Amino acid sequence: MQAPSTPIGEASRLKALKDLDILDTQPEERFDRITRMAKRLFDVPIALVSLVDENRQWFKSCFGVDASETPRDISFCGHAILGDDTFQIEDALNDPRFADNPLVTGYPHIRFYAGHPLVTPEGEKLGTLCIIDTKPKSLSQDDLIALDDLAVMVEQELAALQLASTDELTGISNRRGFMKLANYSYAMCHRQNISLAIAYMDLDQFKPINDEHGHAEGDKALQLFAEQMRSTFRESDLFARMGGDEFVVLFTDTNVADATDILQRFAKELTAAAKQHQLAYPLCFSYGLLEVDFKQFKSIDSALEQADQLMYQNKSCQR
Repeated sequence: MQAPSTPIGEASRLKALKDLDILDTQPEERFDRITRMAKRLFDVPIALVSLVDENRQWFKSCFGVDASETPRDISFCGHAILGDDTFQIEDALNDPRFADNPLVTGYPHIRFYAGHPLVTPEGEKLGTLCIIDTKPKSLSQDDLIALDDLAVMVEQELAALQLASTDELTGISNRRGFMKLANYSYAMCHRQNISLAIAYMDLDQFKPINDEHGHAEGDKALQLFAEQMRSTFRESDLFARMGGDEFVVLFTDTNVADATDILQRFAKELTAAAKQHQLAYPLCFSYGLLEVDFKQFKSIDSALEQADQLMYQNKSCQR
């Protein structure tokens, strides 16, 4: 068996993949519809959107294989990203590079493989759109053009994800946009020994707002909350809607005492804004506030998780 070589510029390729923030996310219809189309169009049992990480290939979309990832050193896609065109193996058992590959000799018993590289606008190859069969197969020129066209569709969806960093309802950053900037802030503060605090917030009694006043009113509450965040927090603060009724603020060069003062001012101004808009319900929130200990929290993800837990503890105490 021949393991795939490491591409030239591997570091920048992996950075592009990490910056996309797509690994280990849930399946999405935008990708699944393309793999379904490929499976049907080429009459194969397996079609994948495969992203080649440092030590694995991970499947963003997967039809026909009962797995979410496989090791990179036995992957066909690791070979496919080394070239520019579709990488095709008509019969793996007759190819010395793959004849004794565990994916050939065992499940899923690959005999035919064709993978077209997925390339970013900057030219980084993130993975492939690939089709697989358990019997030998050969693609015609028209088939190769069709697979190329489908790969372009996947690339367009990946590009759209990369651009989608703003929450459509509130106009502030979404989780994806926040994480990109928060990772940078975390690294900078750690490197320069600058204090960093995180507040994870959740609107109180948001479900009753939707149930009693309708979802349009719930949307209005979220929009007003975000609007007040923009007017209260400082230019140096990074804030976002993480999903649903959950929000987050990242305070740089700020200790817990100062962050608490800012949050208390925010709560007062939020109450005043609710009265000004004559809301039929109070607009309040619970929060978990954490000053980041860089020795304890090795990443922004672990610090966020702890702040989230503190928020739920505080919310439970109010019940």
